[in-house]
Amino acid sequence: MKARLIQIDPADNVAILTEAASRGETVSGIILLSDIPQGHKVALRDLHKGDAVLRYGVVLGYLLVDVKQGMWINEHMLELPEQPSLSELQFSQPDEVRLPQPKRTTFEGYENPDGGYGGTRNILAITTTVQCVSGVVDQLVKRIKGELLPKYPNVDSVVAINHAYGCGVAINAPDAVIPIRSIRNTIKNPNFGGQVMVVGLGCEKLTVDKLLDEGEITKDNVIMLQDHPGFVAMMDALMQMADSKLKKLNERKRTTLPIAKL
Repeated sequence: MKARLIQIDPADNVAILTEAASRGETVSGIILLSDIPQGHKVALRDLHKGDAVLRYGVVLGYLLVDVKQGMWINEHMLELPEQPSLSELQFSQPDEVRLPQPKRTTFEGYENPDGGYGGTRNILAITTTVQCVSGVVDQLVKRIKGELLPKYPNVDSVVAINHAYGCGVAINAPDAVIPIRSIRNTIKNPNFGGQVMVVGLGCEKLTVDKLLDEGEITKDNVIMLQDHPGFVAMMDALMQMADSKLKKLNERKRTTLPIAKL
């Protein structure tokens, strides 16, 4: 591929070489005075020691030597500009945001008990406290879809909120707040209708109190699998809780909501 010079800004006094080129070659009308690697800067005109080297229309540095047109300009030939202090930096004010008027101002959605954003779907979400229970919850979701969901036509689906967290982690580490906050907020997704169903194991570091408010930690909302001996007992308890949640979700009806609740 033939080499070219790319000048980013009209004010630039250097251009970028698209391909490596040799001394004596003419590239974009300029004779190169040395072998120059791909992607490096070429002087577009004669420059003098102390002149500013401009690329992108900003100063990259100041020349330590005189430079002829066609010469390679590299970092060894530049004195970097002095870094301004933060107090000297100027910041532009953000442009005023003018949003267009929406073509419609309402949508058909599900009002939620907390009065926050409305849902666009009606879903039972089953949240796990630890990855160790994910296998059980995945089997539970399959059973719910096959045995319970057909009884509740107003419920769109059931989903497992699984994650690779909760077991043997440094739960009080400063950054632990990030996954914990993410799971807490997912539980409150408007599409879940305010119905809380959390499945834990009983020995995890990510305990239920880190995911739910105190008033939400009830036997109607939380199941610990170690409290139920055997897989059959676990599934029976989980199916019973899921059935009660689906009954409540099935009562939700779409209503006309302002677009601000979307």
